[in-house]
Amino acid sequence: MASNNGSVGKWEVVKKGKKNSNNSGGGGKVAADKKASGERKALGESNQPSRPPVKMSESLYDSLEKVGKKQNKEQVPPPSEPQNKKPSSSKPPKKSYSSNTASPTTYKTLEEAFKALDVADLKQQLARSQTLFPENPSVWIKDLAGYLNLHLTAQDTEPTLSSHPYDYPYCLTGKELRGVIKGLIGRCSSALPDFFDHCVYTMLRELDRQSGEPLHGYRVCIQAVLQDKPKIATQNLPEYLEMLRSVQNRPVKCLTIMWALGQAGFYDLSQGLRVWLGIMLPVLGVKSLSSYAIAYLERLLSLHSNLTKGFGIMGPKEFFPLLDFAFMPKNALSPSLQEQLRRLYPRLKVLAFGAKPENTLHTYLPSFLSRATPHCPDDMKREVTCGPFIFLSFYL
Repeated sequence: MASNNGSVGKWEVVKKGKKNSNNSGGGGKVAADKKASGERKALGESNQPSRPPVKMSESLYDSLEKVGKKQNKEQVPPPSEPQNKKPSSSKPPKKSYSSNTASPTTYKTLEEAFKALDVADLKQQLARSQTLFPENPSVWIKDLAGYLNLHLTAQDTEPTLSSHPYDYPYCLTGKELRGVIKGLIGRCSSALPDFFDHCVYTMLRELDRQSGEPLHGYRVCIQAVLQDKPKIATQNLPEYLEMLRSVQNRPVKCLTIMWALGQAGFYDLSQGLRVWLGIMLPVLGVKSLSSYAIAYLERLLSLHSNLTKGFGIMGPKEFFPLLDFAFMPKNALSPSLQEQLRRLYPRLKVLAFGAKPENTLHTYLPSFLSRATPHCPDDMKREVTCGPFIFLSFYL
């Protein structure tokens, strides 16, 4: 605002909230001029930079080079540790069944492996297992199987062991070892059905591995269990038959299942017949399995000369498929296997008719007569006509 003192071109700064008085003298004017000059100087200083300007890099590549050097410096790996210092592993050491040997020795024969087995160490391991798991007999018996299989490291033979005695390899156990096995099995009776399944499934898993372990330890345990409890083998026959059919293109697995279940029959004829009729008869027409199925039946019937313990197991449903396999030409069996089955047929007929044929033959008569056709082979004709004559003889 212009001053009223007549000073043309002079301006004075008026503070907000205050009025200029017309009575202000020259002293007020000088003070106002000084104040205005000071404020202009302060405004000019405020426009000046408060710190020296940043020095620009000479080029973009210089900046990038500096950044790269800094990153390279940060990425330098730490000095490597001396090679003689082994890296520590967070994994716990693998449990070993034996405290004496780090890796088991492979023996030329299974007999040598049994002789070298340290029974005292086995007892120590089993005692430790029972101390750690006092209420879990399933662990004890599985530790037994694992220990035996780990140390009986002889070359495994073919899965059916047909060239050996029926109780091989259990027959190779010495008196002391057999006492340990039977004693533990006696204390773990409630866990034996699951343990039997565990042994079979573990054997099948080992067969899937390219370098699977020998299976002697599990075989010994299976035979030891079924010697005392043969009925365990027949508790889940439908499930095992389904498993057998699911791996039918893997003959070694099929034969392993058949061998394991068949061990029951060597100690109990009735259980052996149940295994044969429930597992082996359904696959009798499979070329890779039929030979063992008939060989097992022959060994089973030769071990049990007294057939009375097998009465009541076989009925018409099981008998007539056997009759057809034995006498019908051009079936799934080879001529040699068919002849082998024919030699067993008389004993199979005794088992089918039972102790009192007069009470059972009427259930067989319709199926006998249905096979007596004009085109029936001579061997079959003699057999199917024999049945009705036997039936009629009881009523004449």
